[in-house]
Amino acid sequence: MTKVKICGLTRKEDIGYVNELLPDYVGFVFAKSKRQVSLDKAKELINLLDKNIQTVGVFVDEDADKVKNTAEYLKLDIIQLHGREDGNYVKKLYPFKTWKCMSIDVADSLSCKDLSKQVKFHQENLDNLSKYEVEALLVDSSVKGTKGGTGMSFNWDVLNDLVLSKKFILAGGLNCENIEKAIEKVKPYAVDISSGVEENGIKNYNKMRSLIEKVRKII
Repeated sequence: MTKVKICGLTRKEDIGYVNELLPDYVGFVFAKSKRQVSLDKAKELINLLDKNIQTVGVFVDEDADKVKNTAEYLKLDIIQLHGREDGNYVKKLYPFKTWKCMSIDVADSLSCKDLSKQVKFHQENLDNLSKYEVEALLVDSSVKGTKGGTGMSFNWDVLNDLVLSKKFILAGGLNCENIEKAIEKVKPYAVDISSGVEENGIKNYNKMRSLIEKVRKII
């Protein structure tokens, strides 16, 4: 069964939702973002979290020692890296499990004229990241001129016939309407959702419940 990560929790209400719905992972964003949380806020929220849910800290090009200190203080289960961090950087985070993100430009993927060329390009990039000492690779959407979550999906066809030695996590514009198609198309180890379960920028219980139910119905 595909696992679910709900990212960008910021409120006690969000913790109440996930404690009832029990996604496999939840994410706390420490990079500059409208969903960024302070160390103290993250500590407060994690203390309220069901212990069966694994915690993920999201960082972008932060000092490695600071990331590791944050992970130790909060007792994070996983560190998720969204910047230009390389293999040597990842080694500094041992013994924490690490997920490394690769972004795919939405416009480029949707307008591609040579699909096979893009498939090969992204496979090679992911193969290179697979050499890092990471538990999983996460592929997200990017939009030129925009930082953080875009709420938009890239063309999943550019991941056709993907072969990886690491767990693969799909992110980027996933929501209740497209989640089943995304899983059928890409067959990821896990899906990572943030804005897709929000209403006016705030986590929405009904959307969260609907998405998790749909994922867990897929065999």
